[in-house]
Amino acid sequence: MAVALPMESNPDTMNKYLEKLGVSEKWRMVDVIGLEEDALNWVPRPVLAIVLLFPLSDAYEKHRRDQEKEMQMKGHDPPKDVFHLKQVLSNVCGTIALVHSVANNIPHIELNDGLLKTYINEAKNLDSSAKGALLENSTAILNAYRDIVRTGSEPGTEVEETVNNHFVTFIHKDGHLFELDGRKSFPINHGATTPERLLEDAAKVCREFIAREPDNIGFNVVALVPAQ
Repeated sequence: MAVALPMESNPDTMNKYLEKLGVSEKWRMVDVIGLEEDALNWVPRPVLAIVLLFPLSDAYEKHRRDQEKEMQMKGHDPPKDVFHLKQVLSNVCGTIALVHSVANNIPHIELNDGLLKTYINEAKNLDSSAKGALLENSTAILNAYRDIVRTGSEPGTEVEETVNNHFVTFIHKDGHLFELDGRKSFPINHGATTPERLLEDAAKVCREFIAREPDNIGFNVVALVPAQ
């Protein structure tokens, strides 16, 4: 079993990782410097996915449990055309967020033969738990990030650590805004959106995350956009 290193919300590192996994250089992650309309206007378009980094907390865990309980009581039926995987290992939520970003945008992203394309093809007909288990066993994908982190540092100096942050992804699919969280049992439908309004509508949900943690500053947002 691979031991994963925690990912930083750093577009440079994420882009090196995506390239190593086979994602075309025509797409890249960029920082979203603010969540209000004026700041969002600076983000290149089209936006294919938004990734939020936030602190794990009691408030998040309570919201997650309440949200899942409510959806189960309503007889929630997970959408079949949304690629969602459950987190199995610690420290892989960053990798999962990137997989969610790419796997749900295959019609738009040129994905070269390689680790990620192989994983997505093998996982596409599995349920969320099986997708997560398959990623757990895809040691080459996890080790690819370790190799990037090691570049420029002394061998053996990287530290295995468990961090108290978490990544989730927001995507557009079939007219709806979905939140994809490896710690949740199914995708969360946040209502209607369009490809053109994905960033603005996802930003509203990100602001709700921040509002639940008024004393915490550990938030960061990046977006998957065309390379300029």
